Amino acid sequence: MVGGSKSSFGRIQYFYLSRRSLPDSLSIVNQKTILRKRDRLAASLPDASDVLRGSLLQRIIRHRSGCAKCDCGEGHPVAVLAVGYPGRRIRQICLRKEQIAEVRRSLAKYQKLKAAIEQICEINLELLRGDLGEEEGKGSK
Repeated sequence: MVGGSKSSFGRIQYFYLSRRSLPDSLSIVNQKTILRKRDRLAASLPDASDVLRGSLLQRIIRHRSGCAKCDCGEGHPVAVLAVGYPGRRIRQICLRKEQIAEVRRSLAKYQKLKAAIEQICEINLELLRGDLGEEEGKGSK
């Protein structure tokens, strides 16, 4: 019986140790995978030197009098870049026709940059949760 209890203890100890090391190794692999994903995202970030924040608006300006186009109801189309600031302040910048394409590209770059930064932040939160989980596990053992 004593020999039987030793082998049972050995099996229980082996089971416990193998189960204990498995999540640790999986967490290391998962962490490395997550870090690689974050590094790929960071490497794919667009150049931030020519990004613009705001909205591109198309407006119609109408003169009060003396303009044949406005008298017919057509008005003058104008492109405006509207940028919001704290305190509900909005700055509007009138654009020339040749600037519109460049502004659209810069706004698209901003959206791409913002989305990538949000993904990187989520990955960093996931890594932080993993680190906190490991610390909580160590404290309870």
